[in-house]
Amino acid sequence: MEVTAQQQTYICFADLLDYPRPGLPALAYTCADLLTMDFPEAAGQIHDFAERAESTSQGRLEEIYTGTFDVNPACYIFAGYMLFGESFNRGKFLVRLQEEYRQHDFSPGNELADHVAVIFRFLGILEPDDPTAQVLIEDCLAPVITKMNSGFKSDNANPYRQVLQAVQSVLEQTQEAAPVM
Repeated sequence: MEVTAQQQTYICFADLLDYPRPGLPALAYTCADLLTMDFPEAAGQIHDFAERAESTSQGRLEEIYTGTFDVNPACYIFAGYMLFGESFNRGKFLVRLQEEYRQHDFSPGNELADHVAVIFRFLGILEPDDPTAQVLIEDCLAPVITKMNSGFKSDNANPYRQVLQAVQSVLEQTQEAAPVM
């Protein structure tokens, strides 16, 4: 099976929204290149993120990531929490995600099933027209990323703001282009 540009984009987003690892700037530049043709504004934002990541130490990137996604409840990296808070509904959501993952022979690894990067990685294995992919984007990721973006308010110093804005832009354009079922 050949991986589509859309699937590659989701995998790139997963890499950018996962805990930073060495080589993050190179991954971001690759993602920016991938987005250039269809999403030039998002590509510019990811390119800017890559430049900022390149001039920031690994330790500082890890600090920024943790402060942004693990400590800040307005921008928590777990989709279920962003949608439902710590409630029974989040538990049901996690179970449904795990069932979908099993049906597609996908493993979330050591992360919880609702980690945003894990969901993007899962989208990276689904065909773009798969109904599961469309539901995850429309009912989960689009509202979660929008909510995460609103958590930044005017914090332009945080490089992850650019990533989330680019992701939101791509998701919105993808939804607009999706066929109505």
